[in-house]
Amino acid sequence: MTETALPSAGRPAPDLARNLAREDFWRGMFPELTIRGRLAGTFRVRALRNEPAMRAAQRMRLEGYFQEHDEELADLAGRLSRAIERCVARKIPPVFVFLFDEAWAVFYRQHPLLEMFLGAGYQVLPDFWAWHVDPGAGEAGWRPHRDKGRRALAADGSPLSLTMWVPLTEASPLNGCMYILPANRDPVYGTADEAVQRIDFPAVRALPGLPGDFFIWNQAVLHWGAQSSPFAERPRMSMALEFQRGDIAPFNEPLLGTMPLLSFENRLRLVAKQILQYAHMYPLSPEMQALAGQVLGGEPPAVGADAAPA
Repeated sequence: MTETALPSAGRPAPDLARNLAREDFWRGMFPELTIRGRLAGTFRVRALRNEPAMRAAQRMRLEGYFQEHDEELADLAGRLSRAIERCVARKIPPVFVFLFDEAWAVFYRQHPLLEMFLGAGYQVLPDFWAWHVDPGAGEAGWRPHRDKGRRALAADGSPLSLTMWVPLTEASPLNGCMYILPANRDPVYGTADEAVQRIDFPAVRALPGLPGDFFIWNQAVLHWGAQSSPFAERPRMSMALEFQRGDIAPFNEPLLGTMPLLSFENRLRLVAKQILQYAHMYPLSPEMQALAGQVLGGEPPAVGADAAPA
């Protein structure tokens, strides 16, 4: 997973920090979004079409990633980007939008595509984030890295785990879009030398995107978020969620199931987990980290009893 090292959300007011763990606070502040609401009951996955699916499989096999477009994502992206703007204005980390059904629906719509790569019974990993990259504040992306490296590849080179990254606003070279070194242009991809970056710079590929686009890459490819420019017209907002095969040992725990419909309490605990596990890459205020620790109470999220969406 990739993104900015400098968070836009700063130190929250003490009363706000106390409110973040209350479901009624979120329902009142974001009445246009749902928490196990009407979206959960009407959720639809995107149909898998033969030609795009074949092209995606070919690109994944050769380059380690692909890009597609889903028109219905554009509406979800608009609602979520407005919510992130409201969060940032109140110094709330954007990752809290994962409390809402709409954030999960962005990813669950691609269920048939994920199942094609990872098999029936694939699992949602407890690894996600949402970002607001502000060019006016000089924010930049995380440095080149691999999400899990070669351990995320099967012996035949097929992916054991995937990252899905979704731009909620336009992502361009000016406001810090993603960059990737395609697998077939990376001399150390999938090898024991993968920690030594040998970048053929002409092979580096920019990944600009618009709302409605989504990117999926295997977790061994080298990628990064770019430095934004002060000439960018607006911030870049985005989200990412990770997935793995269900028939292998967990890359992180607890595994969440396939398209789980999580309770508010479990979503809150998972958000707290993200704040703590990504503190080395996206440091937040001591108050926010303390709140995350209090929410978890020293125990991992318990998600086994939650239901899957209809």
